[in-house]
Amino acid sequence: MHILLVHQFFLKDNDGGGSRWNEMSRIWVEAGHQVTVLAGIIHYMEHNSAQISSKSFTSKMNFDGVEVISCPATAVSTKGYFKKLSILISFTFSALWAGIFHARSKYDLVIVSSPPLFVGITGIVLSWLKRIPFVFEVRDIWPESAIQTHVLKNKLLIKAAYWLEGFIYEKAQLINVLTPAFREILMKRKKVPAEKLIYIPNAADFRIASEVSIHFDRDNFRKEHQLDHKFVIVYVGAHGIANHLIQILETAELVQDTNAYFLLIGDGDHKKWLVDEAQRRNLKNVRFLDKMAKHTVFEFILASDMGTSVLQKIEIFKTIYSNKTFDYFSCKKPVLMVIDGISRKLVEEADAGIFVEPENPLDFAEKIRYCINNQHLLHQQGENGYRYAEEYFNRDVLAKQYLDYLEEL
Repeated sequence: MHILLVHQFFLKDNDGGGSRWNEMSRIWVEAGHQVTVLAGIIHYMEHNSAQISSKSFTSKMNFDGVEVISCPATAVSTKGYFKKLSILISFTFSALWAGIFHARSKYDLVIVSSPPLFVGITGIVLSWLKRIPFVFEVRDIWPESAIQTHVLKNKLLIKAAYWLEGFIYEKAQLINVLTPAFREILMKRKKVPAEKLIYIPNAADFRIASEVSIHFDRDNFRKEHQLDHKFVIVYVGAHGIANHLIQILETAELVQDTNAYFLLIGDGDHKKWLVDEAQRRNLKNVRFLDKMAKHTVFEFILASDMGTSVLQKIEIFKTIYSNKTFDYFSCKKPVLMVIDGISRKLVEEADAGIFVEPENPLDFAEKIRYCINNQHLLHQQGENGYRYAEEYFNRDVLAKQYLDYLEEL
């Protein structure tokens, strides 16, 4: 098959961040298929989205043999929400242009990965023009996520977003959801026919963990990065409104009498404010690092004692799996899970960490103290998470299952 993928936040080679589709497309290419990606030029964690260096379309083959057509996006001069919205909407149209005039091969189907929701329009039009099936992937439930995080407030825009969502679900021949909770929401609340839905979740990249760990010297790495004698808790991911990382700073303030130490790796709209806030609170047990290549990220995870997954305390986030959790699992690290719902259930069923009530720094601090005083439990929890992910969330296995669905379609 030749698969056309529309994914605004497909990672460039050596970029850090969520690599679900980079890994998936690599596995498909290794299986003998072709993948062409219509991608944006701005990283999803980028906090200064006005820095757009290119206004032209470029095409190149990445390290994994995937053709990536980079599509420009235009930011309006205003700050904040409307700037982001303009970038998302402009990619919808630039990706459509690229799909018509730059992606000229014969494709068997088009897959759109959302959010943003708008790219569903691109998929529908390209599906119609190229006469190929349209597959829509739901990585986050929009517009609910935007509404509950107070990003989307305008009633007219909310109404339009719900209409667009329903139209996309109607036109898609196949819809992939990343969690069982998404499946329930789409069937019961959105009235999507069950036969349209498949479930291929986020997963653990054991290949990367294995490659990094072969020659990794944990003791030397910790010494080199001044992590000796610290109980290191790593957070990897976006620093945005949904992540609500202020709760990590509030917790760090409460555990300054211990050797607990937080590493926050990534970028996002709130990062500068968080860095300033940590300095204002004079927190010596928090360090911010910029986003980095995933192999380097895995070195920091392997050097840590625990990983943490953190989100804002809202209802819709009870329905998601945090992709960073599976990175911790693949590195045999137990997880401080600061997300309720199915993410909490995941960690508790696997016995791979401890649940922390979101936006409750006192509970967070108490759980950290417990872990520091019971470190003999952490190794077993790390092993439990690894085995659980290997059985139920193995990227290689799930990518091939996804491929089976696509071939059948």
